[in-house]
Amino acid sequence: MDIEFSSKDLAELCQSERRAMRELGQPGARKLFARLADLTAAAHVGELVAGFPHPLQGDRAGQFSVRLDGGRRLVFRAANAPIPVDDDGSIDWTRVTRVRIEFIGDYHG
Repeated sequence: MDIEFSSKDLAELCQSERRAMRELGQPGARKLFARLADLTAAAHVGELVAGFPHPLQGDRAGQFSVRLDGGRRLVFRAANAPIPVDDDGSIDWTRVTRVRIEFIGDYHG
């Protein structure tokens, strides 16, 4: 799968092990790089299995989340053009082959 970043800051965090270790600690950085490897290896979002992958709802509708450590999540959205949708208009995550990372952190609190 192809990965984009919504900001230069997120790209740097995801591309620098040193920075990830400093900001997320060893467990968080290890999980971040494992999830990024999972994304890269998958042909589409539907192939993700680690980290309790699931689409989000409410004010984060249209986004997808995977767990990192503690309450932290890696949140992304479909970046295909056009975004594949089901008959009901919802995103068909099994056809999403390009994602844009939007957020890394704890959105629960």
